[in-house]
Amino acid sequence: MGEGPVFDAVVLAGGRARRFGGDKPGAAVGGRALIEWVAAAASGASRLVVVGPPRGVLAEAVHVREDPPGAGPVPALRAGLAEVRAPWVALLAADLPFLRPAHLAALLDAARARPGAVLVDEDGREQWLAGCWRTAALRDALAGYTGASLRGVLGPLEPAGVAPPAGARPPWYDCDTPEQLARAERLARRDGR
Repeated sequence: MGEGPVFDAVVLAGGRARRFGGDKPGAAVGGRALIEWVAAAASGASRLVVVGPPRGVLAEAVHVREDPPGAGPVPALRAGLAEVRAPWVALLAADLPFLRPAHLAALLDAARARPGAVLVDEDGREQWLAGCWRTAALRDALAGYTGASLRGVLGPLEPAGVAPPAGARPPWYDCDTPEQLARAERLARRDGR
């Protein structure tokens, strides 16, 4: 990131993926595991923290598990945040094949005057697992939070919304079902990436 803020990245990769029916972060798009695409998008991070089971990729990452495994995104965020050392943190889902470093740079830039920033989709909905946050703000928000919803813990921080330019390969596109994975593969093939 050169001149941008120093940040770590926390990638949530331990969900049960009920609708997907398998190891979603390990599924491939464009010849690369989904989690590898996300790690590449966060290549400017000082530290990459993956919350979920080891998959034999991303040897440089710090791997942790939420307690108990599969407990949901809030316990996963707590586990990942415990390993963060930088003043900023990118909080990312492990299934975003079209997220790129430029998107994280835009999020970090938008977050400078706020506690954080998140991508918003074409309908204006916040994508809670595609955002950058002040580490201290996240820790404070989690300290008093007893709920199970990411929106519940992150929404009150009133993050800036970042709407990337419209296009066929939106950075917030996630692969929750086999059909969404197949569509991502078609988009990747069509664009040659």
